[in-house]
Amino acid sequence: MPLLSAFKQRCLETPEAIALIEGQQQLSYQQLMQRIYQLSSCLAAVKIPRPRVVIALDRGIDATIAVFAVLGVDACYIPLDMKNPPHRLNYIINDAAPGCIIGKGACPDWLESPELWLDIGQADFAPSGSQILATANPESIAAILYTSGSTGTPKGVALSHRALANFANWAASTFTLSPLERIASLAPFHFDLSIFDLFSCLSCGATVNFMPASLTLSPSRLTAWLQEQRISVFYTVPSLLGFIALKGALKTTPLPDLKTVLFAGEVFPTPQLITLCELLPTVQFYNLYGPTETNVCCYWPIDRERLQPEQAIPIGYPACGALLEIDEKTGELRVQSANNLSGYWQQGKLGSALSADDFYNTGDKVSLNGQGEYCYHGRLDRMLKCSGYRVEPSEIEAVLLSCPEVANCAVIGIPDSTSGQRPAAVVVLKPGAKLETIVKPIKQGLPAYMQPSKIIALDALPYLSNGKTDYQALLYLLEKN
Repeated sequence: MPLLSAFKQRCLETPEAIALIEGQQQLSYQQLMQRIYQLSSCLAAVKIPRPRVVIALDRGIDATIAVFAVLGVDACYIPLDMKNPPHRLNYIINDAAPGCIIGKGACPDWLESPELWLDIGQADFAPSGSQILATANPESIAAILYTSGSTGTPKGVALSHRALANFANWAASTFTLSPLERIASLAPFHFDLSIFDLFSCLSCGATVNFMPASLTLSPSRLTAWLQEQRISVFYTVPSLLGFIALKGALKTTPLPDLKTVLFAGEVFPTPQLITLCELLPTVQFYNLYGPTETNVCCYWPIDRERLQPEQAIPIGYPACGALLEIDEKTGELRVQSANNLSGYWQQGKLGSALSADDFYNTGDKVSLNGQGEYCYHGRLDRMLKCSGYRVEPSEIEAVLLSCPEVANCAVIGIPDSTSGQRPAAVVVLKPGAKLETIVKPIKQGLPAYMQPSKIIALDALPYLSNGKTDYQALLYLLEKN
């Protein structure tokens, strides 16, 4: 089924049902479609020169309208993480080469392409008339999601209408979503978890409720919000769920409406998962696995009876019709799926990312257990998973090396009880330089989840006999200091 078909049908069948809630603001399906039609009419009138539109809005009602309106004029949406530093935002914009940038309010000072700015609050909203959203070619690019890149700069994962629709339809069916669902939406739109909130849930006529970001700092307030809003489905990262298990006051805050919790993006420490399962005995939990390039390619319905504190949970079975292979020599998981990316978008063009037989090499080491389930054993390369985000250490190293005081550096992941991993750095400073002088440039140059949680200075990096950096020695030094 085309990406927007089910959503359009819901708007016709249940126009008065509530589609979106953000704080005190809410839109029915009819109102949402009206706003989408109006903005798409505006975009059509502007005649954007290139079929790519950057969305410079935080997740919420306005950003949702922008996403669907962009798709409605057969363009692809490119969501920004507005918490990123300006130089990274401008890099993504310049790399994406968009025809338009949708934001809200006056054009920000940091933007290097102010002529592309379109204020969603001041857009000339023409009457929608009988306009309908375009039905795109399934292979057309629907979204470009920028992730941390191994070259030291972000890279865009280009996802087709086919890829988004395949996942959206699979998730709606697998998790039996209905118009009665109330969805807690926390994933920012540049994060692939948001595809579930935007397309799986709205295609089913559910109500998507945008959770206030401030609640992530107060798990007891977060669970109170879940209770007050009668949330039934929640898709998020294990680090937040672990925080809720430990400090969410679930013993005194019952969640009778919550029936399904999905998690992805990082390893869920089994002891914390056991605690959460005990606190929410009627909730069905699912472990979803897959890099942005494949969205979800494996899933495992949590079997409470098999949970053992000292054993990691499986990533489970093939999802979304994926064909999975394990490389016999390396143990690397290879994925062939309708979810797979179309390629990497870099420097204004699409580059290949799949093998000749259309497999994506994940870089993750896996095995099959006795039950025929896939089990995850970590990265084959240096990539980290931090709070659900994929982080390339080389991108952090590039920022560190841009500091005049730094002669050399190395970044690795260190264990973290709540998020699985945190980046940490070892630097070699130039003569006379002080460690504290590089802290501010790092904070300005990296988003929060990529900032090293620990930095130590050494006279020189340790090396193995083959001349390569000794990362095990670095891990020991970082854990010791």
